[in-house]
Amino acid sequence: MALLANLVVALIALLHVYILMLEMFLWDKPAGLRAFGQTLEAATASKVLAANQGLYNGFLAAGLFWGLWLGAEGGAVKVFFLCCVLVAGLYGAATANRKILFIQAVPAALGLLLVLLA
Repeated sequence: MALLANLVVALIALLHVYILMLEMFLWDKPAGLRAFGQTLEAATASKVLAANQGLYNGFLAAGLFWGLWLGAEGGAVKVFFLCCVLVAGLYGAATANRKILFIQAVPAALGLLLVLLA
């Protein structure tokens, strides 16, 4: 069970690295425009805000990787950062785009459940 939990945590961390890349570096490029359904004009106007948001996603990934790096001692760290991802996903789904619920919140809830059961 611990191996599955760590695999899910690692995948969530990698997802947040991908989101960081999209928001910080690809926001106004074709991949970023497609991912977030934006026009070039809207992306250009919000580029600085998106980069800031991407940085926060990087911190979430770093925290999850830290928890994995700590091994058996990292359970509390993983729980904390998975809760952060879950809250961010719920807030994003409620305020920005409902698909964030399935991209961010549901995986975080699954990861949290697996870590707590491991």
